[in-house]
Amino acid sequence: MTHRSAQPQHPELDHTLRRRGFLGVAAGATAATLLGAGSAAAEPATDRHPAPGHGHGHGHRPIVPRGKLGIQLYTVRDQVQELGFATVFRELERYGYDSVEFAGYTQGTGDLTLRQLKRLMRDHGLRGIGSHVGYYSDNPDDYTFATQLEKVVDDAAALGLPHVGTAASPDRYGRTVDGWKRAAEDFNTYGAAARARGLKFYQHNHQMEFGFAEDKPHVRLYDVLLAETDPELVYLEMDIYWAFAGQYRFSTRADGTPAPFEPLDYVLAAPHRYPLFHVKDGEHDEASADGLHMVDVGDGDLDYEHFVATVLRRGRHGHGRGGPHWLMERDDAVDPAANPAGSLTSARRSAAYLRGRR
Repeated sequence: MTHRSAQPQHPELDHTLRRRGFLGVAAGATAATLLGAGSAAAEPATDRHPAPGHGHGHGHRPIVPRGKLGIQLYTVRDQVQELGFATVFRELERYGYDSVEFAGYTQGTGDLTLRQLKRLMRDHGLRGIGSHVGYYSDNPDDYTFATQLEKVVDDAAALGLPHVGTAASPDRYGRTVDGWKRAAEDFNTYGAAARARGLKFYQHNHQMEFGFAEDKPHVRLYDVLLAETDPELVYLEMDIYWAFAGQYRFSTRADGTPAPFEPLDYVLAAPHRYPLFHVKDGEHDEASADGLHMVDVGDGDLDYEHFVATVLRRGRHGHGRGGPHWLMERDDAVDPAANPAGSLTSARRSAAYLRGRR
């Protein structure tokens, strides 16, 4: 598809984009679909306090469907390196996770074959659902899509992963419309190679994908990515936290004109393109450039009950019977200053909230 610079939004999105602020952070506005309106029932002080707007007293209804809760292993990277995959997988199984997404197949644990890793997942009732791999490197020996494409897709297929993707920005050729078109061509190539092995290639966003092109400041770069990639070859893993951070940062153009967007609308406009989601939570933080700082899922201001339910209800025609996978993540879970309870505790608490067990 060809991007039309006269229209800053992807054509599929024109009818769904709405003028709405982010989490009530910008200009004191309120986004009722993200911040719940009900009061929360307090939890024991020894564990955690309920987040503003979360209906923790609703009767422990599961938020994520059975069989669809996973975790990005980057969250517990310190424990994987210290204890090994087997011990961590045993804990994740105990917490109720169904699947794992990799951020490297060894993570500092030493020599481990793909066959051994696959067996460890099976032994603990976990499914490998995806993997984050580097986009490109100047070193041909590095393990990236650009340098070792066949090995990357072969390894993912050997592990039985249905998805393999990258968390890298499409900034390889610069933050211009043409630069992102070139990156989209790369992604289409990787998507074709993945499909040849029965896999889906995907890109995981951060906040900057929602910024504007340097050469055409009325064009949102994420719209270029959507328009220029083949929807049957390139899929998206929406990181919900970073999408709303992007909304906070990029709902106004550099010239001061409003440019609102709603992350959920991207999903509803093309649900089949979003087989995976990253579920991380954040509290309103005006001191942060992103308007948020990370917390365990259920402690923050993102209303996952609404988001997940809306995707499942209104996007089911695109996801089919299986529905998307929801992958818990907390980037700073290993940082004692930000998260003194530790990464496995974050994994446990977040799973409990999403399972409706708190």
